[in-house]
Amino acid sequence: MKPTNLLIIMSDEHNPKVMACAGHPIVQTPNLDSLARRGTMFTSAYTTCPVCVPARAAFAVGKYVHQIGFWDNADAYDGSVPSWHHRLRERGHRVVSIGKLHFRGHEGDDNGFSEEIIPMNIVEGKGDLMGLVRRDLPERGLSWKIAKLAGPGETPYTAYDREICTRAQVWLREEALKYRDKPWVLFVSFVCPHFPLVAPAEFYYQYPIDRMPVPKQYARDERPEHPYLRDYAGSFVYDRYFDEEKLRKAVAAYYGLCAFVDDNIGKLLATLEVTGLAENTRILYTSEHSDNLGGRGLWGKSTMYQEVAGVPLIVTGPDIPRGVRVETPASHVDTYPFIMECVGEDRPEMYDGHPGVSLLKLARGEQPDRNVFSEYHGMGSTTGAFMIRHGQYKYVHYVAYRPQLFDLESDPEELRDLAADPKCASVLEECRARLYAICDPAEVDARAKRRQAELLEANGGREAVIKRGDLGFTPPPGYPAVFG
Repeated sequence: MKPTNLLIIMSDEHNPKVMACAGHPIVQTPNLDSLARRGTMFTSAYTTCPVCVPARAAFAVGKYVHQIGFWDNADAYDGSVPSWHHRLRERGHRVVSIGKLHFRGHEGDDNGFSEEIIPMNIVEGKGDLMGLVRRDLPERGLSWKIAKLAGPGETPYTAYDREICTRAQVWLREEALKYRDKPWVLFVSFVCPHFPLVAPAEFYYQYPIDRMPVPKQYARDERPEHPYLRDYAGSFVYDRYFDEEKLRKAVAAYYGLCAFVDDNIGKLLATLEVTGLAENTRILYTSEHSDNLGGRGLWGKSTMYQEVAGVPLIVTGPDIPRGVRVETPASHVDTYPFIMECVGEDRPEMYDGHPGVSLLKLARGEQPDRNVFSEYHGMGSTTGAFMIRHGQYKYVHYVAYRPQLFDLESDPEELRDLAADPKCASVLEECRARLYAICDPAEVDARAKRRQAELLEANGGREAVIKRGDLGFTPPPGYPAVFG
């Protein structure tokens, strides 16, 4: 691939199904649709971890969470493990971030960027300390916020995203052309459609609440019974505060926020065109993970269902196949080699145990013999959760609980767990063996919990972190620690 500039756009909690180009019947995403038409869309892409902080760390480093050890929302990336930002900056590339990072953010941390513009990092450099409690899970005291706030309006998050978009346009107009000797990388990281589920009015009212669907398996008698889901729902008691009107407002607001993100992306694409940068800039769009959005009575993230562990993933630009949809499972670890290829740095010394396969290779039809993998060790869970894709199957392994197995070909909405079906015993065993070829789940679970126990003790123990409380949402720069 000819080296070009690279614009990476990341959102937060964007369900890969909630785009018109993914077949959604209601949501309008004309700018993402345009990217998909002009490039390659990966229809089975996954995060490395379905929660913010470890997902961001893994995206930066290009490795799985158990390889790098940033386990949860209280254990953020600190620059100690080389990232693609470090490696490209060291080789003379201008590498700039604008917006959400969710790194540790201590003074003196070197995250590898040439410049960080309005970064949002974890609260007080400590983050979600309650997530360190992995036994006898406490109820989250601010779970009421999602239901109460759902509807039209503005929040610090929508204001922050508007500023991120503005700063990115300014950088593309005033700074990008200064760096001609080597390709630059601009990482623009939005926080929407992450809750609070409050959408600007012009986008919210595109989705009348009387037309909003009830989330799948929402009725009490339809919800699956699994101890992992029971743990999560018992700690994050979001659904306790919903009635039918609030439920439909929440869905409308989420759809509106997705349209809001798309609108901001459109402004960046227009800026590339007007500045003449479009011809020499590749674009990668993804989200760090997604959101349950009421499905099965669950809200937030932290599960391995497609609408949470799955992510949108689109690439476009010079040498990228146009109008292609790739069904081969892809992962955020595949973005690391793709980034290296884009800017002309695909060489052996840039890799040390990176498991990814370049998105360009996948776009051109390569089907590697591997299993895409995700893992979770954080808030609302008492046991590590591990997921692999194996052909048409998704296997979810819990160290302390029974597994789950879904046939995504016949059951794309994951309504039928096949793990207890005798006809699937051989599939279940093969999936388990393939998972163990990637890592030993029990060893990884124990290692994560040792680290969490150390951090818990360092922060005063269980009672101290529970007293500190649930912050609800990480505040953007310049806003108080609790808002809404």
